Amino acid sequence: MALDQSFVGRTYPPTPAYEVGREKIREFAEAVGDTGAAYVDPEAAKALGYPDVIAPPTFVFSITFRAAGQVIEDPQLGLDYSRVVHGDQKFSYTRPVRAGDRLAVTSTIEGIKSMAGSDIVDIRGEVHDESGEHVVTAWTKLVARAAEEA
Repeated sequence: MALDQSFVGRTYPPTPAYEVGREKIREFAEAVGDTGAAYVDPEAAKALGYPDVIAPPTFVFSITFRAAGQVIEDPQLGLDYSRVVHGDQKFSYTRPVRAGDRLAVTSTIEGIKSMAGSDIVDIRGEVHDESGEHVVTAWTKLVARAAEEA
């Protein structure tokens, strides 16, 4: 059954703040094989004009995808997560994520469509720091594959 189009534009409450730590950044950079000095060395980051180490660009996915859980788990939407695959991801940064940031995410459903029996949900996550400054916008596309017919 197709998802309800009236959910397009629905915005969910901001998440509790996520504190970005140096160790989390280092672990993520190692996991994705990104060896940039600014991700692990505070002095290298400061030499580039940052107050502390910065995170690789895709680091914020772990925060925004957790926030998208509000959409995924909304019983009124009726998305069957057991059939969901990650379709696409993109980011638009105002500034890099840095160690010490306390980030909150507000998720909005930007689009819902059905194709070949599959539901496609586009979610925009607006990420702000504790002062309210915009850090990054993330767009996540989720595809709930059509149920296989017997």
